[in-house]
Amino acid sequence: MSSDATVLSLRGISKRFPGVQALDRVDFDLARGEVHALVGENGAGKSTLMKILAGAIQKDEGEIFLEGQRVEIPDPITARRLGISLIYQEFNLVPYLSVAENIFLGREPKRKSGLIDWKRLYSESERLLSRLGLTVDPRERVQRLSVAEQQMVEIAKAVSVQCKVLGMDEPSATLTEHELRRLFDLIKGLIADGVSVIYISHRLEEIYEIADRVTILRDGHHIATDQIDRLSKEEIVRLMVGREISDEFPPRRAKPGKEVLRVEGLTRRRKFSDVTFSVREGEILGIAGLVGSGRTEVARAIFGADPIDSGRILLDGRPLSLRGPRDAINAGIGLVTEDRKAQGLVLGMSVLENVSLASLDQFSRAGFVDKKREMAAVAVHVDELRIRTPSLRQTVRNLSGGNQQKVVLAKWLLTRSRVMIFDEPTRGIDVGAKWEIYNLLNSLAERGVAIIMISSELPEVLGMSDRILVMHEGRVAGELAKHEATQERVMRLAMGQG
Repeated sequence: MSSDATVLSLRGISKRFPGVQALDRVDFDLARGEVHALVGENGAGKSTLMKILAGAIQKDEGEIFLEGQRVEIPDPITARRLGISLIYQEFNLVPYLSVAENIFLGREPKRKSGLIDWKRLYSESERLLSRLGLTVDPRERVQRLSVAEQQMVEIAKAVSVQCKVLGMDEPSATLTEHELRRLFDLIKGLIADGVSVIYISHRLEEIYEIADRVTILRDGHHIATDQIDRLSKEEIVRLMVGREISDEFPPRRAKPGKEVLRVEGLTRRRKFSDVTFSVREGEILGIAGLVGSGRTEVARAIFGADPIDSGRILLDGRPLSLRGPRDAINAGIGLVTEDRKAQGLVLGMSVLENVSLASLDQFSRAGFVDKKREMAAVAVHVDELRIRTPSLRQTVRNLSGGNQQKVVLAKWLLTRSRVMIFDEPTRGIDVGAKWEIYNLLNSLAERGVAIIMISSELPEVLGMSDRILVMHEGRVAGELAKHEATQERVMRLAMGQG
């Protein structure tokens, strides 16, 4: 911490949503030039606090002081003028605009004539992207980027503003170790320039590496604030969840059986090429790789969401002809997408409607849905995943990001698929809920489900997988058995050094 001077002080902040007290008289301080971590379970109030600070929503009670002066932040424009910038957990990008246009949206450099200076716009964007180690064309439309690349654009957008306070809400959720190093180097540079950073993450290893202090929230209440080196990981977890969690990963009990799914020579131009692998009953096949390696694109092809140019997908030895996701679902293949908001949920619908969306055939007769059976079946999975919602009728848009992710998981559990593809299944999920998701994966494997798990968290891939497939630039760079896999070996393959 470069200075003890308090740059930001939040006092008695409260916020209530329908049926939920999101924040209850929360206090928070930020010193100049420090990284202050904010942690807590899903629904603890972290993102709500950040949105109040950024002017996206309004507090019900409390005061905000910036450099000793009491301020009101009625909207994001005021927050920006005050020197407060926020990287949201859910992306705030315009998909049909270019990378450069998104970075400088509303702040485009102008010529004397008042027209946009496109040459300067692209060169400034390229400089920011290069600082983050992102080699995408600033003229590329955002909708064509991967989720991880979009995350880096969000970061570039936030740091393009001269700010005093930078809030980062799960900035590393989709980043691999390589990109994370770049992010940390950027944060250290900002701190050296006197910027103060609020860092939200469920990855406690990151907190210990980058943060000076940590504040813990639970159920909308302030639980503790302390220097990070005074608290052990176990103490932070206990304060977050209110109970002890002894091991990071539950023991694997399932023994892989016969082969269920095989892909042979799967190819889609400019995305991936000649991808071949198989997965067996009761097996968890982990897929690792850097941003742009083609992991998600392969998953979407297996699910019928994207067409392939060549290759075969076989289920129980029989080739599948997938014209779309409905064919994959009917064949017994499910996909938990990495982008829950755009691809996994209908935000304006209820928890009940979202969870049952892919399984309505189970509850339909003569074109009518048996609502009683539907509610009973959905309630089982809502309880199993501990989804925090006032009722099954609650609109999904009003849930926290982590609980939205659990709704997506519940949807696919209800389908009883034989092959389940989990793309970043614990993205934005707290350490206590992660344990529940890992137990869920184990439970599915014990029931004979063949599981493909894509994750940017190497400890997760190593801790949960029976085998690990590593991708590099759209190709399979190598395959490792559990006993021979290490972080170093996986990273070497992922970087094309295998």
